[in-house]
Amino acid sequence: MRVDFYRAEGPPERIVPQLARRVIEGGARLLVVAGDGELRARVSEALWAVEGAFLANGEAGGAHDARQPILIAPDPLADNGARMVVLADGVWREVPEGTERVFLIFGEDTIGAARMLWKTLGADEAIERNFWKQEGGRWVRAA
Repeated sequence: MRVDFYRAEGPPERIVPQLARRVIEGGARLLVVAGDGELRARVSEALWAVEGAFLANGEAGGAHDARQPILIAPDPLADNGARMVVLADGVWREVPEGTERVFLIFGEDTIGAARMLWKTLGADEAIERNFWKQEGGRWVRAA
């Protein structure tokens, strides 16, 4: 599994659409996880507002979860067949078996936990880690 750490300079709802667009354009599905309902709502609104892209999404718990290309949920147990998971609130959660890639978006308030997680995951040879930060508005791989 690959875990990408994204150091956010802005709110997650500005970053998730960038990641989601790439995932969807690559033909995959995405699960976006955030414990806070207000954050989930902001992410959904931001996904619908992306110009030049159709990032259809829905909140987990509906009748059509399995059909959603982007499913937004309070935990990673929701199922839309996604093999890619965004942890939009910076909180690590165990992801379902078969997950290929996890995007952990963290900011100042969760940087300590992200550093500890980086070290912890480094001990697992089955996990590939990458650290991304913004420089001049672009994402740059820093580690």
